[in-house]
Amino acid sequence: ATFILFGLLGLYDDIIKFFGKSTNLVGISWRHKLIMQVVLGLGIGYYLYHVMGISIINVPYFGVLNMGWLFVPFSSFIIVAFSNAVNITDGLDGLAGGLLMISLFALIILATSILDTPITLFIALWLGGIIAFLYFNTYPARILLGDVGALSFGATLAVIGLLLGKIVAVTIIGSIFVIEMISSAIQMFGKRYLGHRLLPLSPVHLWLQSIGWEETKIVTRAWLAGIILALFGLWLAY
Repeated sequence: ATFILFGLLGLYDDIIKFFGKSTNLVGISWRHKLIMQVVLGLGIGYYLYHVMGISIINVPYFGVLNMGWLFVPFSSFIIVAFSNAVNITDGLDGLAGGLLMISLFALIILATSILDTPITLFIALWLGGIIAFLYFNTYPARILLGDVGALSFGATLAVIGLLLGKIVAVTIIGSIFVIEMISSAIQMFGKRYLGHRLLPLSPVHLWLQSIGWEETKIVTRAWLAGIILALFGLWLAY
């Protein structure tokens, strides 16, 4: 449901961008998109809590934390955050796709370790699709992820973390996505409430381009950082 619903939201945004009246590729306004994401996130969080009975997260070194009904808004926040984080990261050829591939390899190890066969099979199918996509998405890209892929994949990544009870570890595994999102959030806050930029440029990959890093150099080093963070996240999860 997460995979499809957020994909449809992203598809609608892409259709508005490329076939609607907008000429500056803006698509849906960020407020309307955020509202729809929060509504979907709350619905999915409600289902996880009330239907599937999930309300716990595993916090490394502190053990299992039962959040009760707070799990619903918490889930919504995590789903919306990851959905936007992957979307923001999808700015260079192969960047988001490669980081997703690395994250999914880590997640399939986590799912296998707790013998969760349905999630393991889902990730395996998704991983096969990502690898096939990445073959055509590496520089120079012939296929783009778009909002339809970025919103869907980010939200689904978060839901898998919630289902496994390892959302803290998944946040570490996907730290590059989180850093990209935080840099954009800081920039938006500065422009809106302080009247000036707090960072030279955001998200981070655009700033690295502005100081002279080549696109392939940024992507390759992001993948290397992603591998290190995935290993660290797996270590924390165990």
